Amino acid sequence: MKRIDLFILGIDKALRVVNGIVPEIRQNPARYLHDDGMIDADRRHSAGLMRVNHVGEVCAQALYQSQGLFCRNAALKPQFLAAGLEEEDHLAWTSERLRELDSHVSVLSPLWYAGAFMCGTVAAHMGDQASLGFVVETERQVEAHLDGHLAVLPAGDVKSRAIVTQMRDDEIAHGAAAQALGAAAVPLPVQKLMAGLGRVMTTVAYYI
Repeated sequence: MKRIDLFILGIDKALRVVNGIVPEIRQNPARYLHDDGMIDADRRHSAGLMRVNHVGEVCAQALYQSQGLFCRNAALKPQFLAAGLEEEDHLAWTSERLRELDSHVSVLSPLWYAGAFMCGTVAAHMGDQASLGFVVETERQVEAHLDGHLAVLPAGDVKSRAIVTQMRDDEIAHGAAAQALGAAAVPLPVQKLMAGLGRVMTTVAYYI
């Protein structure tokens, strides 16, 4: 495929992702569930948490797209593609849940996408093992983050809980797959930097 074609496809992907316009392949795990007595404060809190999760999926799309684009081993490209497709489900589910909660995606989604794309590009240019290690560490931190959300989501918000639970299970599988492909360990200072950036993102995205 020519560079101009790849560029156009990349721009199209970015526009669809930041606007939450992606199809789901798997059925939303909350499709046939119903909220149980949520008050307005609970709905606002759930919306903030799900907006954070939506931003996480925007970043995941950028990461997998950039890492797949720049990985050196062609045999690894299908791994990034498959994980990215599952993450598209997460993006669709969180976007739908935000609409149900009468809320919105983060207005800073283009910024989050651009930042994550740059991080994925840097990781890919450090080599395939380092790039896979970045995936493993990212998914480890995301798993902990989703566990935290399951602990604080309103008890009556069974729909968000179902979505977050499936997302967590998928993230664990993505990390395990990257580890099995020969991921290199991420240095501790980089782990701490990733965690710090994650805290900034989650704090800001909860509100805007």
